[in-house]
Amino acid sequence: MKITVVGAGAVGATCADDIARKALAEELILLDIKEGLAEGKSIDMMQTAALLGFDSKIKGVTNDYAATADSRVVVITSGIPRKPGMTREELIGTNASIVKTVTENILKYSPNAIIIVVSNPMDTMNYLTLKTSGLPKNQVIGMGGSLDSARFKYYLSRELGCSPADLNAVVIGGHGDTTMIPLIKHATWNSLPVTQFLNEEQQERVIKDTMGGGATLTKLIGTSAWYAPGAATAGMVESIVRDQKKLISCGVALNGEYGQQDISLVVPAVLGKNGIEKILELRLDDEEKAAFNKSAEAVRAMNNVLKETGVL
Repeated sequence: MKITVVGAGAVGATCADDIARKALAEELILLDIKEGLAEGKSIDMMQTAALLGFDSKIKGVTNDYAATADSRVVVITSGIPRKPGMTREELIGTNASIVKTVTENILKYSPNAIIIVVSNPMDTMNYLTLKTSGLPKNQVIGMGGSLDSARFKYYLSRELGCSPADLNAVVIGGHGDTTMIPLIKHATWNSLPVTQFLNEEQQERVIKDTMGGGATLTKLIGTSAWYAPGAATAGMVESIVRDQKKLISCGVALNGEYGQQDISLVVPAVLGKNGIEKILELRLDDEEKAAFNKSAEAVRAMNNVLKETGVL
């Protein structure tokens, strides 16, 4: 099986490294527009094969989409990273044209690929990919919810003093600092509601920290995070190529689910060999429904920028 990662920056390279370590592909293509970057990083990764014990063949290429032919899964991380003080929404103008071009080139050689979109603003870039690719909606998936849910578990684990692996917690809505919705009422610690162990102040702190998780890291390190986004993406790839049927919060095109149409938002979905195999509709209370609808309005406003600028 062949897997392609487009974009050899920090997130793309980390994702590719995780995919190789998990032995998810016989052949892994790392593509970038910058001369030599993907080639150099792929050689560096291949030199860890003897140390880490994986057999995947990693090949780096500069803008050579022919090398990506017949990829089963394609991860798109292309675009400029978020800078301190920059919102995901401000990335639309630059990243939309990049993602659209990448999608068109990928489909020339892998017309049936499952595409995972990592580029920000993710909800809008996922919507753009779906609209311009012509692929069925089960084959176009946004990464953001997987990352946000991992961050949610991290902040919950700090308050609870427990292992993040013992937690089930999901984020829905938009993949943005003000649009994501950490569903703390639904979160459990080995099947026990976390709200039994956290007071209101702690719960509010976890929600606030989760929503600001990306901005916090951008402020600290001067650019977007890469370890967790790379691992979140590789986990989605694994569920697809190994047909694990894992329930993962991710960006999906909604067609009536949660009362929304013609939009991509983060909701829990089962990922298997066909991509999105099932969308789960959670029972939301009135407060959660209102927050989800508000999030949808904000994302739809970003999507309208694509039309206003002529990208769509």
